Amino acid sequence: MGRICFSLLVAAIAFGGFSLSAKAEDSPEVPPLVTLPDGSKTQEGATDEDGKWVLPDGTITYHVKKDGGLDWYSYSGFKRYHDVGGCTQCHGPAGKGSTYAPGLVNSLKTMDFGTFLGIVASGRIRKQGDTEYVMPALGDNRNIMCYIEDIYAYLKGRAQGAVNEFRPSARARDPKPEQAKIYEKECFE
Repeated sequence: MGRICFSLLVAAIAFGGFSLSAKAEDSPEVPPLVTLPDGSKTQEGATDEDGKWVLPDGTITYHVKKDGGLDWYSYSGFKRYHDVGGCTQCHGPAGKGSTYAPGLVNSLKTMDFGTFLGIVASGRIRKQGDTEYVMPALGDNRNIMCYIEDIYAYLKGRAQGAVNEFRPSARARDPKPEQAKIYEKECFE
């Protein structure tokens, strides 16, 4: 099943299922950061669906508890961005950018998930002044693509100022939902 899901994702990207040419200003309006009655932070309209925080359109988002603890998916996104996926090597610690690649914290302020997914999967060349940034295509890298929603949730939280730039406490994060365990196993089959 995971192989089928992963193959469908790659095929959708390859055959234009996601817009790669969209500019951030063409993206739909991004729901703002809100503080919930319990003191936690998320995007406006987000709800918890069995441990996964999602917007009304089904897009994953972050949830930061009052004590700074993260939902499982945002925590997983942090781990993938920093420790496994290698994103920090080019995009810098906490998505702030480097001499090799732009800061994702700024980009994700307005970028929707479809655009993010398309760029990560298919790559992108972008000129900014005299600098040419080359994002390699990572669509066949399961260590990235099986966790692309998690990485997006983490970076969206960073972009909106809900997630700080320091390593989140593993003790303060939510436990891994059963659905995440099932999806992970299927994705790597």
